[in-house]
Amino acid sequence: MTLRFGTDGVRGVANLDLTPELVVALGRAAARVLGVDRFVVGRDTRVSGPMLEAALVAGLTAEGVAVQTLGVVPTPAVAWAAVHHHAAGAVISASHNRYPDNGIKLFTPEGRKLDDDVEAVLEATLDALVHGHAAGERIDAEQSPTGDAIGTVLALADPLGGYADGIVASIAGRDLSGLRLVVDCANGAASTIAPEVLRRLGATVTVLHAEPNGTNINEGCGSTHPAGLQHAVVEQGADVGLAFDGDADRLVAVDAAGELVDGDQIIAICAVDLHERGTLRRDAVVVTVMSNLGFRLAMQARGITVVETPVGDRWVLDALRSGGYSIGGEQSGHVIFADLATTGDGLLTAVQLLDVVRRSGRPLSELAAVMARLPQVLRNVRVSAAVADLDARIAAHVEAARDALGDTGRVLVRRSGTEPLVRVMVEAPTADEAVAVADQLAAAVSAAAS
Repeated sequence: MTLRFGTDGVRGVANLDLTPELVVALGRAAARVLGVDRFVVGRDTRVSGPMLEAALVAGLTAEGVAVQTLGVVPTPAVAWAAVHHHAAGAVISASHNRYPDNGIKLFTPEGRKLDDDVEAVLEATLDALVHGHAAGERIDAEQSPTGDAIGTVLALADPLGGYADGIVASIAGRDLSGLRLVVDCANGAASTIAPEVLRRLGATVTVLHAEPNGTNINEGCGSTHPAGLQHAVVEQGADVGLAFDGDADRLVAVDAAGELVDGDQIIAICAVDLHERGTLRRDAVVVTVMSNLGFRLAMQARGITVVETPVGDRWVLDALRSGGYSIGGEQSGHVIFADLATTGDGLLTAVQLLDVVRRSGRPLSELAAVMARLPQVLRNVRVSAAVADLDARIAAHVEAARDALGDTGRVLVRRSGTEPLVRVMVEAPTADEAVAVADQLAAAVSAAAS
């Protein structure tokens, strides 16, 4: 088998889907397609990370690429290092997935994820390498570098120093003194750097889940499992809780009462702050179709235009870049400050959010009230890819649901880009109404697909 790029690189079960042999070939393909002579490579805390790092580095150096390894670092730190070391970047991580999975994300020397056309060429090159090797052919042996043309490997000293300095400098000499924080590091890449940076800025920090052992990343903790953080914030009387995912490119927060503050609310808080300070470019914000209707209504009330994209941070990044906007992101907590970074960054988002709390003198709960989050219900319906006319079959049901909700709710039905599923999302004034409409639509999808 070969690998296919999804909305965020390639991903699969380590040593089953994502084997060392495939990753060696991916390294060779990446070197050829990107045409660079330097790479920076980082990883998260999964037990399979060193194995896949060794394979990727082997493939890169076999093509004559000089590699600087960063060790365990957040994904955005690799993007930062790519820019500052004039190199392409690779992150070995499966983000918020459980530890058996792993993945590889690639960055250009500008710190940006690969465009679709580049990924298509990379997939084709990888296919050719894997299929040729599987058939017993040598991989362009006559073209492979030898002697001192083989790539070198160097472990970069202090890989996070400059990145951390940039996060601190992002709030222009201000600090976070007086704030009491509880920080859940998901036993992942934020485990060392996040507490260090927040303490450096003057906050009092209690740390949870910062003892990675290779198999506990995201396990009942982090941004996808915030219940423990919510309890700890209330128990300790903290001002704010922060939860990262495994590779620290996402953040969700918790207010002093233990209420979750999701990506939509974080984006809303920061967008309104930028708007009020006159620094929100084009008075617009970029979000995906999954963002809550309450977010859209809140932005409309403040004269902020909402630019909508398909699901996936890459689409948000594309819209930010092409439209010249300042901020965008996803409900999951993947937030991008385009004036400060080239990709989503959980730690940068945390510092920007806390800076608003500190400057405003208002608790996070009050700031989060900028938007009223409508009840949202999600249903996943398994379908066969062979049902090509599914949209037409369910169109009347979808239209009826939209008519019933009117301007007070929202309906979204879409095929998953990664699984044989149709995702049904309904927002309504009450949870009961959202559940009823979602269940009706899910049943209609299931019947139409059978």
